[in-house]
Amino acid sequence: MAKKKTLFECQACGYQSSKWLGKCPSCGAWEEFLELNSKQIEVLNEIKQVSTVGTSSQAISITKVEQDKISRFSSGDSELDLVMGGGIVSGSLTLIGGSPGVGKSTLLLKIAGNLAKANQKVLYVSGEESSGQIKLRSDRLGSNYENLYLMSEIRLDAVLSELSCGGYKALVIDSIQTMYSEKLTAAPGSVSQVREITFELMRWGKEHDIAIFIIGHITKEGSIAGPRVLEHMVDTVLYFEGDSSRELRLLRGFKNRFGSTSEVGIFEMTSAGLMSAKDISKKFFTRGNAQAGSAITVIMEGSRPIVIEVQALVSDNSYSNPKRSATGYELNRLTMLLALLERKLDLPFNQYDVFINITGGIKITETSADLAIIAAIISSFRNRPISKDTVFMGEVSLIGDIRDIFSLDQRLNEAKSQHFEKAIVPSIPTEKIDGIKCFEIDEVSKLIEWM
Repeated sequence: MAKKKTLFECQACGYQSSKWLGKCPSCGAWEEFLELNSKQIEVLNEIKQVSTVGTSSQAISITKVEQDKISRFSSGDSELDLVMGGGIVSGSLTLIGGSPGVGKSTLLLKIAGNLAKANQKVLYVSGEESSGQIKLRSDRLGSNYENLYLMSEIRLDAVLSELSCGGYKALVIDSIQTMYSEKLTAAPGSVSQVREITFELMRWGKEHDIAIFIIGHITKEGSIAGPRVLEHMVDTVLYFEGDSSRELRLLRGFKNRFGSTSEVGIFEMTSAGLMSAKDISKKFFTRGNAQAGSAITVIMEGSRPIVIEVQALVSDNSYSNPKRSATGYELNRLTMLLALLERKLDLPFNQYDVFINITGGIKITETSADLAIIAAIISSFRNRPISKDTVFMGEVSLIGDIRDIFSLDQRLNEAKSQHFEKAIVPSIPTEKIDGIKCFEIDEVSKLIEWM
């Protein structure tokens, strides 16, 4: 008699083991292993066979390979088209994640309405809301078009049966954690269900040339809930960033098989839903009276320069351990800059609490804002305001040097367009830019002299 095969799977990350484990060796979660039944194991084997079995082929030179032709069509939203590399690719599978209330469902319902307006048949499937609830939001967004079809369903077979009617150009699943496949007995949202449903949607989309968007819940750590393989299976992974209490949202690409991931889409939450931000140049800084602890810099988000304001607050510390806090800026880099200021400029920051905030809810992911961060900290420490007509740009090294940054000319042109008159930079640009005067600083100590 054949021995019964058992398989246990972590419901947090999808790690599999032949025996039950209290702690997952992959993600460290406790009490998350569940035993898979024979039907679930059979489905997993089928997925592996489909992905591995194929006709035998021979290696050929890359110069002889014919390039696949990618068909794109516009989503009707310039910011989303920018992030996706020029538009939606037919047959692609896109995963959108983000915190609750950030605008994932609102954006995709708006995009579905745009496609329906362009005479393209779209199916919007929701397992979290009824069709009546979606209709209420659609009225507010102005997305009521005949070619937009709503379906309140969690069964995958029912969704595929509706798609088999034909004519659909795009499909929206809200959300993948609510969908249920009758092939498996696991609960909706489990690792087995998410993996099986994503695989079926991917196969269906490729075969029938349907662009599919799926919404994914995120964990408290900020990653997509479910197995990590989910992000590997899809063609594009987009994350919504921003506080739900603020009007601005950022859509950032983390994976794109059909384009670059360097571009960032900026949206504005209005009474009519998420709209492409028309004029973002003045959203992240103010031009009031000069105040201590405020400095202006220019960062690059993809190919777009953005002028932002960084704020610093240095306060007395009555305890032995000074507090460091950063919103929108890397805390480890802030600690490094404070250590540099203590060593190079003999500033006693070990006796002060330091707080950093990037206005507008944006997160800085590059090092060009280091000089502005230091300027804001020194300004707050000495209670000396910095002129609102000056921008600071430069990377600060551990030895106190100010390093060059990329796209300096483009940043200066953006600063000029916003009527800034002075720029503190690591090097004078080769081409002179009329209307803005540049001051070269090659080390941190010279910043004190300038201020």
